[in-house]
Amino acid sequence: MNKELEHKFVTELENNQNIVHKVCTLYTNDRHSHNDLFQEITIQLWKAYPKFRGDSKLSTWMYRVSLNTAITLYRKSKRRVKTQDYESVIFKIKAEEYDETQEEQLKLLYKAVKQLGDIDKALVFLYLEDKNYQEISETLGISEVNARVKMNRIKTKLRTILNP
Repeated sequence: MNKELEHKFVTELENNQNIVHKVCTLYTNDRHSHNDLFQEITIQLWKAYPKFRGDSKLSTWMYRVSLNTAITLYRKSKRRVKTQDYESVIFKIKAEEYDETQEEQLKLLYKAVKQLGDIDKALVFLYLEDKNYQEISETLGISEVNARVKMNRIKTKLRTILNP
């Protein structure tokens, strides 16, 4: 690859690395695994970058490659990988007005989301990132209708988990 393309990739990755870190946090449980997954996603992004045509936003493309890499990597592993413990990432920046009720509700939500399958977890993650259904469908490679249907089923499943 030429130096110009390499420089553009590095700049884009630096500007959007939070996307990769969020996916790593969702699918790993410790710093070492996080770093390994970050490296693997970066490699996959680098390999795929020359093929990026700009049909979607760069961030959508990065979410898609990142999530697909994480899901594929952990499905291939023989052991069940534990996801990130909520307590270990509890807000690095605390809100000025502390609301214990809201924090407890968030803990329960994260605990419930951890019980979902990999694809459902990714869908919830994108939904909570305020992605619209079109972006979610592009990122996960499913139809917009399928994304909506899956999200409605996930909401029902989460309600069942949270209110047995």
